[in-house]
Order: sequence, then structure tokens, then C-alpha cells
Amino acid sequence: MDEIKIKEVVRKRYAETVKTGGCCCSPAAPGAVSDCCGSGPVGAISPADEVIASADLGLSCGLPVNDAGIKEGDKVLDLGSGAGVDVFRAAKVVGRDGLVTGVDMTPEMIAKARENARKGGYQNTAFKLGEIEALPVPDASQDVVISNCVINLVPNKKRAFQEIYRVLKPGGHFCISDIVTQGQVPESYRKDLDAWAACLSGAVEKEAYLGLLAEAGFQEVEILRASPYGPEPEDGFGFESITVIGYKYLP
Repeated sequence: MDEIKIKEVVRKRYAETVKTGGCCCSPAAPGAVSDCCGSGPVGAISPADEVIASADLGLSCGLPVNDAGIKEGDKVLDLGSGAGVDVFRAAKVVGRDGLVTGVDMTPEMIAKARENARKGGYQNTAFKLGEIEALPVPDASQDVVISNCVINLVPNKKRAFQEIYRVLKPGGHFCISDIVTQGQVPESYRKDLDAWAACLSGAVEKEAYLGLLAEAGFQEVEILRASPYGPEPEDGFGFESITVIGYKYLP
């Protein structure tokens, strides 16, 4: 499929989401929030925290900040940061001496995230416009990379994982929540751009996903959490939400 066309469709959908809210895993019901958006009670956002609550657009499939082992003083990079919800969650952990940077390819999302940061008085966050396959971040500059239901939207996942490896410091690690497939997804479904923007048809098979991470150079890659995603599998294929972690060690 045409990578430029895919990105145009995805960018348009998430620009609209800034205005309307929504859930990437519910293409048939815009504005609806379902369990596959990470809206369950475990790790739920406090309604009293207005900034984080307003930054949560219901686009998640996990809570990678909870599993990432982020420490005070860390430099953290959030890929596909949207309106900033996971950036702000991580910012509470890294403290004044840390920095959490969000990267997103949708200008409207970056504008919303910066607005949220100003409202919340966050001094330890930054937001950059850019694509995951060409991150606007220096080599070996990050302690932790996180991402939440975004890599499935990237056409060139091999390049995305190579970029994550590039920007991590030796000894650093990633923690990603994402969507993978179960069974053989029909080619006709793969070509459905609406399903791609809904976090589905761009997902790859789980073993292939893990293989790309290993090929990028990551070690001790482990699935921390896994659960069915969306409706029950049909016609021999379905989807799964996973949270995976892996490390960049010295050669």
C-alpha cells in the first residue's frame, strides 16, 4: 500500500479526534470508548487531574507508563504522543531533573499537547512534530522509549524499531503497548484504510512483531501483558493487545 496515502488518512483521522474525541479501536462508533482503549479501572486517571483527563482522548490499548520502570531523572520519549496523556503520566515520575518528550506526526495533536502542558504548568515536558520512522531526536539520548497503540499505524515498522534502537542510550529500554494479529488477515482487509486508521489492518502477526524487534538489535524482549482486542476473532483472524519490553545493551 502507498505509505503516503496511509499517513494522510491516519493524520486526518487523528486531527479530527482532537476536536471530537474518540477511540482508535471503534471505527464503527466514533466518539465511543470501549475496553480496548485502556479505559478500565486499573491505573485509571484521577478525574481531579484535569490536565491529564483532558489529554486522554481514549486512543490507548494499554498503560505502558505503569510497566516501563521509569525512574526519577530519566529522559523518556513517547512515540505518537497525541494530546500528551502518557507524557504527563511519565512526567510525574521523572520529576524536575527528568524530561519527557512526545513526538507526533499530527500538527493538531502537537498543538493540543502543548496547550495542555501550559495549562498544567509542566516544565519537564516537550513536544516535537515528526514521524516515528525518522525521529527528531539525537542518537543515544533517551533512557526509556514508550508508545501506546501507535506502532500498528506505522507503515514501515522495521524502520520504526531501528529508530527506537538508535535513540536509546546503551542500557536503555522500551516499553510499548500495541496491537498484533492472530491468524491470517485477508488482503482485502489489509487494504482498508479506515481499518488501518482504526489500529487494525496495519497490525502485524505477533511473532513477526517480536522478530522485527530482535532484528533491530533488542535483547530480552518479553511480552508483559496480553489480552484479546476488539470483537471475537472471525474468519480465522483476530487481534490482541500486548505490552512488550526490550533492552539495548552494549555490543
